[in-house]
Amino acid sequence: MRILIVKLSSLGDVIHTLPAIVDIKKNHPQAQIDWVVEPAFASLLEGNANIDRVIVCALRMWLKNRLDASSRRMANAFLRELRQTPYDLVIDLQGLSKSALIARCAVLSPSGQRVAMANRTEGSSYEPLTRWLANRSYELPQRVGAVERARLLCAMALGYEVPQTLDFGMNTHQAHGSEHAFPSGEQMVKASPPQVLLIHGTSRADKSWPMSHWVALSFRLLDAGMDVCVTYASESELDFVKALMQEVEGLTLWPQQSLGALSKKMQGLTGAIGVDSGVSHLAVALDLVHVQIYNFPTHWRTGPFHNPHQVSVFETPTPTVEQVWAHWLQVLEKRQTLP
Repeated sequence: MRILIVKLSSLGDVIHTLPAIVDIKKNHPQAQIDWVVEPAFASLLEGNANIDRVIVCALRMWLKNRLDASSRRMANAFLRELRQTPYDLVIDLQGLSKSALIARCAVLSPSGQRVAMANRTEGSSYEPLTRWLANRSYELPQRVGAVERARLLCAMALGYEVPQTLDFGMNTHQAHGSEHAFPSGEQMVKASPPQVLLIHGTSRADKSWPMSHWVALSFRLLDAGMDVCVTYASESELDFVKALMQEVEGLTLWPQQSLGALSKKMQGLTGAIGVDSGVSHLAVALDLVHVQIYNFPTHWRTGPFHNPHQVSVFETPTPTVEQVWAHWLQVLEKRQTLP
C-alpha cells in the first residue's frame, strides 16, 4: 500500500502528526508512506524510518514569486515529483484549501482514494474545500486534541483502532542510558551537570513569557547545578537571547541550526522548559522532561498529556516563576522514578 500524507506546516502541527504515522506502520507494516511538507520542516522528517519519501513543497514562496521563472520551474518540478507515484490513499491532515489542492494533484492508483476531515474541530483551522475535493471524509469529535485528531482520521481511513500507546517515532531520550544522572528535586547532580534548554521563542508574541521570569528561572536552574542552554531561530530571538545573557551569566548558547540538527542535539538534554511553540512540542516528541508554559487555555489541545514527566502549566495572565519551578521539580522526580 502506498500512502501520501499532506501536512505542510507548522512545526507543532507536523510533530503532532508523527504518532499517526507510527500507528499506520504498526497496523500496516508494509505500507510505504510519503509526506508533503514545507521546506522549513523537511529536515525533521528526513531519515525517519517510518517515512519513505519527503516531498518538499515551497508553496508560500512560489505564490509570492509566481511571476518569477525560477519559481515556476520549481513548482513544476514539485508537481512532477508528486505525480511520479500512484497512491492507494492520499490523506489530507491539514484541512485547508491549499492542502486539499495539493492532495488533488496527486495521482491515484486504480482503486486509490483521497481522504479528508469532514468538519472543523475546536481550536483548529479548517476549510470546507478539503472535504469537497476528497473521495471520503470523516466526522471527528468537536473537542479533540491535535495529536488525536490526526490519529483518528488515519485510523478511520485505514480501518483500525487507535493504539493505546502513543509513540512519536523519534529517537528516545539519551538520558535513559547517558552519563547524566537525573536530578532528584533540589539535590541535582553537579559533577557532570545535566542540561536544560529554555525554549523562549514563539511565533506569537502573546504566547511569550516575560524576560524577568526567564531571568529568575535561569538563576534557579543554575543555582541547582544545571547547565542552562538557550538557542534562537531568528534575529528577534537572538536579540532576546543576548538580552537574557546580559542579565544572567553562565548560560550556554547554541547556534542557530536546522530542525534536524536541533532535534539530534536536544536528545542529549535532561529536559526543557518552554512556551507553547514548535520546539517545545519537539521536546515532548523526544521524550524529554518538559514543562510547557501556556498563557491561554489551549493546553488541553496541544499540551503534553501522555507522560508523567511532561506537563503543561496554564495561568492568566501568565504562569509565575514559582508555578513553573514547582512543576519542573515534580516532573524531574517523576522521571527519576521510571524503571
